[in-house]
Amino acid sequence: MQKQEKVVDKVDRNKVYFLIVVIVALLGINGYLYFRDQQQTSRFVTISTEKDRLKLEVEKIEVELDRVNLLNVTLNDRLIEEQKLAREKIAELKFALKKGELTQKELEEAHKQINTLRDFVKSYNNQIAILEQENSYLKSERDSLKTSISNYNEQTENLRKENRNLNRKVKIGSSLKASNILVNAYRVRDNGKISLVTKAGSTNKLTIDFAVVPNDLAEKTYHKVFLRVIDPAGNLIADENNMFEADGQQMQYSRAIEISYNNDDTKYKIDWINPRAFIKGVYGVFLYADGFLMGKSEIELH
Repeated sequence: MQKQEKVVDKVDRNKVYFLIVVIVALLGINGYLYFRDQQQTSRFVTISTEKDRLKLEVEKIEVELDRVNLLNVTLNDRLIEEQKLAREKIAELKFALKKGELTQKELEEAHKQINTLRDFVKSYNNQIAILEQENSYLKSERDSLKTSISNYNEQTENLRKENRNLNRKVKIGSSLKASNILVNAYRVRDNGKISLVTKAGSTNKLTIDFAVVPNDLAEKTYHKVFLRVIDPAGNLIADENNMFEADGQQMQYSRAIEISYNNDDTKYKIDWINPRAFIKGVYGVFLYADGFLMGKSEIELH
């Protein structure tokens, strides 16, 4: 009886040991599974966080390239091609990072490409900075050149004005000036007899006697003298086809003669016959030579 009880106790103890082993094994398996799940969760979180960081880096690089485009810098063909390749690489990275899951190898490759892009952007910005500096220098040189040209043009124009003024002064200084201008009214009869008169109704000719002021600057040659007669009503008596230039403008004249000037005491005379009837009042007489007013006088007819 006792022997049978010992056998039963031994069997029970074996069952207990077996149960303990099973329980320990189950706990170990659960612990392993839990640890593995924790590692996978941690790895997923790490990859997800790294993807977000890489996305941010790519966006920063893209923003930096966009900033360059806002600068007022003309890019050469090489820089344009480099920026095009960089944007293509950015587009590829953005597309890759949009994938649901990335392997560690893909993340490492993305790291490398982003580092390459970062180095490129740094080099690219340095080139742009140099280009900006060169453009700034060229702009400064251009502005300086424009200023110099403007100053030169202004100086040239001032010299032209001075030359024109000087030439005008020379011309004025060398032009003939009349002196002792005397205007007389005459009546010329059909038989050729001439008589001095003072009445408008009797007058049909004016005679203008004058001398020329000695002038060493004036050319000793033939000079054309133009006569302009203004009637008492203020009208010029002249043929509209008789034109000459004086004081920089075209003017009509009543009569013109040519005199020989020798810088001496020679006296000159102009006879002028009025194509109209004389009227009472004051007639103005103006003489021009060498493009300037030579002298003036007047006569009053009663």
